[in-house]
Amino acid sequence: VGKQLGAMISAICEADLYTCAFDTVAYPITPKGRSLADWEKALAGIQARGGTSCGVAIDQLRRREQWVEQIVLVTDEGENTAPKFEYAYQRYAESMGMKPAVILVRVGRAIDYVQRVCHKLGVAPNVFEFKGDYYALPNVIPMLTYPSLADMVMEVLDYPLPQRAPA
Repeated sequence: VGKQLGAMISAICEADLYTCAFDTVAYPITPKGRSLADWEKALAGIQARGGTSCGVAIDQLRRREQWVEQIVLVTDEGENTAPKFEYAYQRYAESMGMKPAVILVRVGRAIDYVQRVCHKLGVAPNVFEFKGDYYALPNVIPMLTYPSLADMVMEVLDYPLPQRAPA
């Protein structure tokens, strides 16, 4: 899923794209190109092994002072290692003076832990549940093209309603 998303997102991304694989440590991923084959090479050998810190990559962004508008997590939302998402996100937001949007791509037997943490932090995450249908992955793209869910709602509300012709 990460390989497919990486190839899709890098193809439309206008700014820098910071990509990390993570367990207890964040591993920067830097494919040589934008194709699926490039992403497959860059992510070769990455496997889920049970030690997960959803905050470790966010902590790395903060330490490197990398400003991001959105954080996309491909995860089952389970966390069992520090730094936890909640605290890493809070520190990042305070350090950078802004709260990035959060897009969760749920995989496997996912729970809603990070989603609940986002709500606690006052962030409305966009959630996409991946259930094995790779053809549905492009549905994540609209979540990335709007800065926030509120902006997407405002665009829908601004759309003029059809009016009946006078009788």
